[in-house]
Amino acid sequence: MASAFSATLAFSCATLKPNQNPLSLNAPLSKPFSSFASPLSLSPLRLSLFTVAAKRRRLPEIPDELKDEYEKMRDEFEEFKRPPNQKPQLSDILPEDFQPPEPGSPEYEAILEKYLPKRQPPPPREEIFAVVVVGSRQYIVIPGRWIYTQRLKGANVNDKIVLNKVLLVGTKSSTYIGMPIVTNAAVHAVVEEQLLDDKVIVFKYKKKKNYRRNIGHRQPITRIKITGITGYEDYPASTLEAEAEAESKAEAVSS
Repeated sequence: MASAFSATLAFSCATLKPNQNPLSLNAPLSKPFSSFASPLSLSPLRLSLFTVAAKRRRLPEIPDELKDEYEKMRDEFEEFKRPPNQKPQLSDILPEDFQPPEPGSPEYEAILEKYLPKRQPPPPREEIFAVVVVGSRQYIVIPGRWIYTQRLKGANVNDKIVLNKVLLVGTKSSTYIGMPIVTNAAVHAVVEEQLLDDKVIVFKYKKKKNYRRNIGHRQPITRIKITGITGYEDYPASTLEAEAEAESKAEAVSS
């Protein structure tokens, strides 16, 4: 069968036109098929890959009239290769007569600004945060950010709401710990969206009973944006000095 296939392929190639691809009898090419496999049209890296593929696939060897050019290109490629532990240099891709600008010059700074932009300053540290209870869950809220909570019934989009169950308020200098809540503290927010959470698959199965149930559930949730935290200033702050004083008083009472 192999001999019959090779004979058929040889007959097809013999009957082709000069500019026709032997692998596709109905699609003529813009140039002969031999030019695609010519070593002169390949880069050094592709040429080396071509030789490896020729050995593996047993393709026709390079003609004698092209061996000198192939040896020259292979020598240039061998000189270009670097040891695996050495990093590539900029001189590998720049011409020899290229003169880089002097460090500190406007041209040098322009190149650095274009290809190595300066890092952006870190965002400012948050001034205040709070722990608030919504429904039966606790959330850490920060002004300017948004959170997903349980569905707030009766709240429409763009409605302003106030959350009064504040368990803790923290600032840079002090902390206000509620017992159980911080008196008069309030978290102000705006309803942004009423939506459904990602689907959760609930699969029920009983062996030997031919019982299978596949149910999908999407929990209703609300997205709110925190606008501010107020009303905590009059509540006694819990600082290190206050804790030290409380500990000393407790020791004095116990002694």
